[in-house]
Amino acid sequence: MIKLYELAARDDAIRFSPYAWRVRLALLHKGLAFEGIPWRLVDKPVIAPAKSMTVPVINDGDYWLRDSFDICLYLDKKYGEKPLFNDITMARFFNGWVTKTVVHGLFPMIAADVWDILSDEDQVYFRNSREKFLGCSLEEARENREQVTPAFLAALSPVRDMLTTSDSKFLSGDQAGWSDYALAGNFIWARTVSDYEVLDDDMVLTEWFERMLDLFDGHARKAPTAHGWS
Repeated sequence: MIKLYELAARDDAIRFSPYAWRVRLALLHKGLAFEGIPWRLVDKPVIAPAKSMTVPVINDGDYWLRDSFDICLYLDKKYGEKPLFNDITMARFFNGWVTKTVVHGLFPMIAADVWDILSDEDQVYFRNSREKFLGCSLEEARENREQVTPAFLAALSPVRDMLTTSDSKFLSGDQAGWSDYALAGNFIWARTVSDYEVLDDDMVLTEWFERMLDLFDGHARKAPTAHGWS
């Protein structure tokens, strides 16, 4: 059985890495059996066989692999049924866009919320490393999130336009695919750690995200969160 190493909170049941959620949704898409393994930021030796310092990492038999995009390419190559990708070149472009626009845009808004749910050891590591990245305290970034949300939502206009001009319910067409999982993983991350409703005033993206939460018998909707979302 495939093992998926996922970033966990103080509570093992809460898994919140946006990149790990991409892989989790991809595994569900392909109908592959897997076990989610809780991992914490200070547990670097555990994933050393993948030559990685971060998750997601998968272990499939004797094979270890890191990076959510590379993992999904591997899954499509080894397990050909129910492919994830329509166009790999465009998927690579979208992967980079999501990281720069969505991950980096969301992170300052929810970084302090992430810190709140981490284990004691991870809290020390996270604050020291992430405040250097942010250039301010986690709390200062959180206090500013309402001011930066409009610009963040405006940056998502390409996604919004695609959903409104297409007859399809998903970015990938009539059925969800990798592009949907790559984007949704970020909003599952925010939903898992924070009570801030970043999509609250965006009907198009909210309706798409609700459809994503309903996939696979409501798998993401049923996942434990820090704030008891339903």
